[in-house]
Amino acid sequence: MTRISALTIASGRAAHLANLILGLQAQTRRPDELVIAVMQQEDYPDLPQTDFPIRQLRVSGDELSLALARNVAADAATGDILLFIDVDCIPEPRFVQDYLDRMQGQRGLFMGEVLYLPGGATRDGLDFDRFASLAVRHSDRAAPPETDLAPCPDYRCFWSLNFAMHRQCWQDSPRFDTSYRGYGGEDTDFGKALQESGVPIWWMKGGRVYHQYHPHFMPPVHHLHSVVRNAEIFAQKWGHRTMEHWLYAFQLMGLIRNGAQGIQILREPAEADFALCSQQSHMPYANTRRVLDRLQGISAEQTGSARDQAVRQAQSAMLHPAAG
Repeated sequence: MTRISALTIASGRAAHLANLILGLQAQTRRPDELVIAVMQQEDYPDLPQTDFPIRQLRVSGDELSLALARNVAADAATGDILLFIDVDCIPEPRFVQDYLDRMQGQRGLFMGEVLYLPGGATRDGLDFDRFASLAVRHSDRAAPPETDLAPCPDYRCFWSLNFAMHRQCWQDSPRFDTSYRGYGGEDTDFGKALQESGVPIWWMKGGRVYHQYHPHFMPPVHHLHSVVRNAEIFAQKWGHRTMEHWLYAFQLMGLIRNGAQGIQILREPAEADFALCSQQSHMPYANTRRVLDRLQGISAEQTGSARDQAVRQAQSAMLHPAAG
């Protein structure tokens, strides 16, 4: 029988973690274990009761290392299939079974569906019919394929909040690069490393999770320093930066300058910067494009293919240092 390991990484977010666990307990096919890489000083107490064991593994460090935490959880897992799910997500009841069905006879990395819940959606507990009626798809993420699986040709589409790999494929593949500290870059690096290694990436129909609302900033102005540092680490490794849409927004905000010697941070974010990037309570998710349009005075009527092309071209200038 195929063993299934569910994996998550967590710091704070105790209520979100409890809902994740309740979602796993509600599965039509429950996992054989849940492994939590704990990025805080203490283990989580009083977790919900489950029919499967839960292991908490402490990952220490002065700065969050999301890459290290995912590696620790995956390396400790005992399952034949590894299901990675972020702590702020709730798996739909067929989440495990969908992955089990879709991954049979295939190799690679598989990405399930993600829908975003508005604030207050979980106040009365887990109601999956209600979640389905309220949740929305992120505008930057592709719709699920019409068939069970479809190839994802662009490694930049990889988001680690909901994906799976066969354990053997994980063991044969590059790990998440622990050079990335704090927020940003490690997902794109992992996707790039898989592509370079010939590991296919798949979009998957099903395997749905519901992302729980929490206030956020996008672009992640609260992680300005780590985004800039990690973008340069990516460039040193692959020849160009990543996260160029965030860097472009930071430049428009006057936070950074792209010079011949690299990115220079000009100032720390101010209250107005946080207000601009803040996710409002009526937004199921935050979006960098919204901020770009506001910074450039673009109305909803002015958006479209021409605007999309202009944004892509402007962002691409952040992939490399400016000409000297």
